[in-house]
Amino acid sequence: MPSGPFTAFHRSAGLERLRTEEFDVLVIGGGITGAGVLLDAASRGLRAALVERDDFASGTSSKSSKLVHGGLRYLQQKEFALVHENLVERQRLLHNAPHLVEPLPFLIPLFGKGGVVDQTIVRTFSVALWMYDVAGGWKIGKRHRKVTAEELAAHLPTLRRDRLVAGFIYYDARTDDARLTLAVTRTAVLSHGAVAVNHAPVTKLLKDDEGHVCGAVIEPSDAHGPIEVTARAVVNATGVWSDEIRFLEDGSHEGTIRPAKGIHLTVDRAKLPCDIAAVIPVPKDRRSIFVVPWGKHTYLGTTDTDYAGTLEDPQVDEADIAYVLGAVNAAVSEPLTADDITGSWAGLRPLLAKSPGHKRAPSARTADLSRRHQVIVSDRGLVTITGGKLTTYRKMAQDTVDALADQLGRIRTSPTKRLLLRGADGLGAVDRLASSGSRTVDLAVLAHLRGRYGGETRAVLSLLSGDPDLATPLVEGLPYLRAEAVYAVRYEMAADLADVLARRTRSLLLDAQATLRAAPALADLMGDELGWDAARRSAEVTKFSAIAEREIGSLHRAAVEEPAAEEQEVEQAEASS
Repeated sequence: MPSGPFTAFHRSAGLERLRTEEFDVLVIGGGITGAGVLLDAASRGLRAALVERDDFASGTSSKSSKLVHGGLRYLQQKEFALVHENLVERQRLLHNAPHLVEPLPFLIPLFGKGGVVDQTIVRTFSVALWMYDVAGGWKIGKRHRKVTAEELAAHLPTLRRDRLVAGFIYYDARTDDARLTLAVTRTAVLSHGAVAVNHAPVTKLLKDDEGHVCGAVIEPSDAHGPIEVTARAVVNATGVWSDEIRFLEDGSHEGTIRPAKGIHLTVDRAKLPCDIAAVIPVPKDRRSIFVVPWGKHTYLGTTDTDYAGTLEDPQVDEADIAYVLGAVNAAVSEPLTADDITGSWAGLRPLLAKSPGHKRAPSARTADLSRRHQVIVSDRGLVTITGGKLTTYRKMAQDTVDALADQLGRIRTSPTKRLLLRGADGLGAVDRLASSGSRTVDLAVLAHLRGRYGGETRAVLSLLSGDPDLATPLVEGLPYLRAEAVYAVRYEMAADLADVLARRTRSLLLDAQATLRAAPALADLMGDELGWDAARRSAEVTKFSAIAEREIGSLHRAAVEEPAAEEQEVEQAEASS
């Protein structure tokens, strides 16, 4: 394995530290919440470690809507403080990770019959958007504005012009959720001395003589036996799996989490052209879905439904696809079919079964449940952080580490409000490279890398200069380079094909068929880096193929069983943002 500034982020080094050191804080769960807790603790000077059963962001944190936003629809639920908190955290992310988080304008089209829209609807949206701006939306640098039907159609040309009357544009932000999670984790490890290891499932919680939780047993497949990790405090940041870790603590079956499934569909951008995002109403459901451009693709979502299946592998089903396509097709003049879908993903939101601070009974609809978070400290000392959302991960982490004071004593104030993530430094040098005539890659490739690695783009470019073959595409038709897979193995702890194809890059989400075809070549590339023999390479392809074929199979079933589309009225008065 090559030496360099990122060598500390290796599984072997991390496993050795877990085996030999004692920590102040052990975080269980490598999603965005666990990563945030790790960084918050380490940046305060605590000895912090994190273990993840699968891969960093392999659960909900790689399967979100990829938006960093205040949540305009939360105003309907009168969650004004939550919207304000979300918008404050959005601004912090725009500052702390400018290479990964960028502003994104959103359209809200208004539909009506005979070219006329109900003025009550117009006033309702106008008031909501003013409230959004006042709550902090304006800090992104622009306020919402009303626009004409012609301007809306210029951004999303296939909107139904027979009903499109006018609309609004407002501003939020977006990110690549998996790469944000990875950046937070790497910042904790490389800049603040923390330890993080993926593919290291927890099988048991350790307890001291008084019955207090003081660590965990992990069983990494490549560690030649279990490892006992000791810590003064243990944080359960496992999202929808939180109740499983609490069961390891005391055998309790009390459920604090109500999982909600959200799915997204990807289509070729030519099928649904748009240059900014849009909020499309779902007829007769008081909800809306997002339409978001992503390179040469557009993704649509999300649903919000109760989920009672296995937590390990939620799947997109025919009903999910019909729901999303039905909403889009009611608003556009060129309907989509299941055959147009190139990729998909399904994730589970860890919603609180009962919202903190609310005495009312939980809603029958998961869409109406609060996105607030809650820190729970058990009698045995296990600290569990539940609920919340991607946008507020930093605040969730701060609250969690603050709650450790009873176990750890006085703790420094969190510095993460203005703490830059890996890649935020060095952007100027990358931009100067883009404007110089001495660059070795074209501007499109450089812009792609900058948006994923920021100032660390130069490390990827160094791989290209050493091997021109690494400048070729990793997956046909997608922007990712073979060099990015090598970088993922050497510097981002990628251990199998799914780590690279589903999370370090987002190939599987964008084009499942093309990604499946690329698996054998990637197995050889990773095998050369990791020393895999022929049998291991074949096994890795088989394992990834099963993952990809499940995704492809669900899309195929939907295409075969797709019912004839029915004319649907767009009921803007029923829609929520």
